[in-house]
Amino acid sequence: MFPIGDHNLRRTIPWFTYMIMTINAVFFFLELRGGEEFIMKWALIPSRLTENPLNDFPTFFTSMFMHAGWLHIAGNMLYLWIFGDNIEEKFGHIKFLVFYIVCGLVAVMAQMMFSYNSDIPLLGASGAIAGVLGAYIILFPLVRVRVLIGCFIAPLPAVIVIGAWILLQFFYGVGSLGSIAEGGVAYMAHVGGFIAGFIYAVFFRIRRRTKT
Repeated sequence: MFPIGDHNLRRTIPWFTYMIMTINAVFFFLELRGGEEFIMKWALIPSRLTENPLNDFPTFFTSMFMHAGWLHIAGNMLYLWIFGDNIEEKFGHIKFLVFYIVCGLVAVMAQMMFSYNSDIPLLGASGAIAGVLGAYIILFPLVRVRVLIGCFIAPLPAVIVIGAWILLQFFYGVGSLGSIAEGGVAYMAHVGGFIAGFIYAVFFRIRRRTKT
């Protein structure tokens, strides 16, 4: 199942979703220009961070705006485009930005717990976007998401589409404990980011209900 859109109208312009997408595009352009040297400098390398946390601390942030290739950035930006605007509208612009960055940081730390000696660079927006998905499944579980299944497009509830996605991430994540998973995918970062977004959305709903 590959999401291509949702049936969730918004009334505001998702300025920070657009800004995050733009920053990702700029970083990817710089990666193409700078090559491996740029990637090794600004991606998070667990073993290097473990040895010198203070020096490599900025890579906690820069790594979440970097990508390993065209398919990587295209897939991540599509997910952010589909699901990010509604979460931004729900949380508010500034709170959404903080939420996104926090989910990205939690995702990186979750992966670091299992691969702190790895020399393979961690990079990508997937962990932060997984946080967006975690919030979406709580706030909009029954909203229809258009998914591509083979040659057909089918509208399915978000809880099924996102639920299936996170189950796969957890399954592959458990199978990759102690290292980066096969193919270089940091599955535990996805799981960590998703859990962070899920928990935040739960408390967000509780606060909203308490106020009313």
